[in-house]
Amino acid sequence: MEPKLEEYRDTIIRMVEEKGFPGELGALVAATLGTEYGMGRMIRYLSHADPQRPEEIADEMLAICDDRDRWREKKEAEFYQQKYNRYLWDKKQSDE
Repeated sequence: MEPKLEEYRDTIIRMVEEKGFPGELGALVAATLGTEYGMGRMIRYLSHADPQRPEEIADEMLAICDDRDRWREKKEAEFYQQKYNRYLWDKKQSDE
């Protein structure tokens, strides 16, 4: 694991424990998020929120994952749309 990711992972575990939840929850959340961006968002959430139940932390983790997946799908769609547009342009040029 990269040093920055390890630092973020340890921070999430510590913050989850400070909120009164088991460190295993923090480790699972960090492992599921897996990226600096995702873990950074979770750290910001834990810094400002006061979750009363572990489900609230899990819900935020799932929301972060959903945002990440939507972004990835958007970028993938843009990539393939660009390829398709290029194909149509090249076809038009060869027909002329």
